[in-house]
Amino acid sequence: MSQFTLFMKQNKISRPNVKYPASSSLCDKNGKPLEWELKHISSKENDRLRDECTSEIPVAGKSNMYRPKLNAAKYIGKLIAASVVYPDLYDAELQDSYGVKSPEELLYELVDDPGEYSELAAYVQKLQGFDISLEEKADRAKN
Repeated sequence: MSQFTLFMKQNKISRPNVKYPASSSLCDKNGKPLEWELKHISSKENDRLRDECTSEIPVAGKSNMYRPKLNAAKYIGKLIAASVVYPDLYDAELQDSYGVKSPEELLYELVDDPGEYSELAAYVQKLQGFDISLEEKADRAKN
């Protein structure tokens, strides 16, 4: 197999979904926190989410000049929501049970403890690869 063919799609390693207990307030009948299923998203999906959360703001003292500003809290909410496979945050019945109309609002209701939400956000960012450098990824691939 040539080096070039190693880049073909059939040789690309897919990332498996993972389980994560996002909230201690949602438990099974034995009191064990329910596990959520999370997935890796694509770079294209991440760019779409960032674009949705970015606005243009005027540059001080410069008419007709703008710079991008990311609403980080909105972006993290959308990133988490896009990563959650189960529970289905888009399910109308689940949203209705909490009186909300969007996956991000439902997420805040399901994980209403700020510390747990922060831990979930950190876990999802790590899952999406925001915690390691390209050099570290190369070193891992070598081993």
